[in-house]
Amino acid sequence: MTSRRTLLFAGAGLLAMGVGGLAGRRWWLGREPELPAPIDSEGRALWSNWAGNQHAYPARRAAPASEAELADLLPAATSPIRPVGSGHSFTALVPTDGTLLSIDRLQGLVSHDAANSSATIRAGTRLSALGPLLADIGQEMPNLPDINKQTLAGAMATGTHGTGKGLMALHGEASAIRLVLPSGAIVRCSRDERPELFHAARVGLGAFGVLSEVTLQNRALQRVRKSVTLVDTDQLLRDWPALAGRHRNAEFLVLPFTGKSALITHDATDEPVRPRSPDQDSETLMDLKALRDLFEFAPALRRKAAQAAMADIPAEIAIDEGWKLLSNERPVRFKEMEYHVPIAEQVGALREIIARIERDAPDVFFPIEARIIAADDAWLSPFYGRESGSVAVHAWYKEDHSWMARLVEPVLREAGGRPHWGKLHALGAADLKPLYPMFAEAAAVRRAADPDGRMMNPYLQRIFG
Repeated sequence: MTSRRTLLFAGAGLLAMGVGGLAGRRWWLGREPELPAPIDSEGRALWSNWAGNQHAYPARRAAPASEAELADLLPAATSPIRPVGSGHSFTALVPTDGTLLSIDRLQGLVSHDAANSSATIRAGTRLSALGPLLADIGQEMPNLPDINKQTLAGAMATGTHGTGKGLMALHGEASAIRLVLPSGAIVRCSRDERPELFHAARVGLGAFGVLSEVTLQNRALQRVRKSVTLVDTDQLLRDWPALAGRHRNAEFLVLPFTGKSALITHDATDEPVRPRSPDQDSETLMDLKALRDLFEFAPALRRKAAQAAMADIPAEIAIDEGWKLLSNERPVRFKEMEYHVPIAEQVGALREIIARIERDAPDVFFPIEARIIAADDAWLSPFYGRESGSVAVHAWYKEDHSWMARLVEPVLREAGGRPHWGKLHALGAADLKPLYPMFAEAAAVRRAADPDGRMMNPYLQRIFG
């Protein structure tokens, strides 16, 4: 999302230049969104996602403490049954007036194979806990997403990913899963055992049942060198294909209206540990907002002020185990749209999106994130059968995000993009079928796993048709 470490604005004194009318307008636009009532007319408590853009009043809430308890619960649960992890999805995957099912109590290591660097994990384990848990047995996931608050099940269900040439999303490293079907049946799936269900449900949107365990193919624990460098955006876009191939993990964040981007790389190293500095991303993000507030209607001045403030900022280096460096704290709430386009289309799509935002959306201040993900074979994976480049845009949770659908989504769809299942998009079954070669097969497996549609809320009915 943001510049990840170092882009502190020396020009904080620019705030004194603000004028009363602009300040008043920004105060009005930046007021807290009005939330629904905490209790509805039937006495049901409100559920809200992290960003605050999705809400529900479930009739029942359940938090089974074991796979057996989950299996007993599902057959009698009020539908729609919707599993919930950390609530970090921006789409309406979770909202239900039936049963809201938390898997937070299904946590921890089940078993591991030291020789094979594999581990079986309970699906409610948070990614933030998974890093140290695997490190204790000498293993690591080579690829982690930007935010590590998700449950393993939630991250897999939405196709959540990190970045790196030849590195797959989280679900791509799953060699087996245990799934509890709405009937209460417990099934184990792999490429050799019930392969159709394995391929369909690995990225399953919580529509096939509830994941209880995942076996991950990991790697030996490794130390990495993280570098965050401020670079010119035009040069970065020209160099990106080569840069992405030179580093184990590489990504960048375009800072709109500045001409600058933050390049973030991770590479294996034997250098001594150099712990990461305290996170300053929130301060950086608010500095970008302050710059926007002052110069929203004067883009040339905004660019000039940003470049002056960012001059001569040195690279930031940290060296540690990968799980400590790949993910970040994100306390500033936002809404997000992310698509995954064929890798050859990524730079062109980015150029067009930057141009559109800087021409028609002067209120945007969040960075635009670009990553690279290897192909995999999960049927509903956005990376099914093709290496992909991701493009993600963000808006502060308090502000309007309609510009995403108007300016950004058409570009990503024209480029053949597939949406991140947990991020904002406008696609339905008719749009998705041409994008996913195995969409019809996955939908058929879903119907067989849940013939009465007990996992299906309105959003999933739109997705599957």
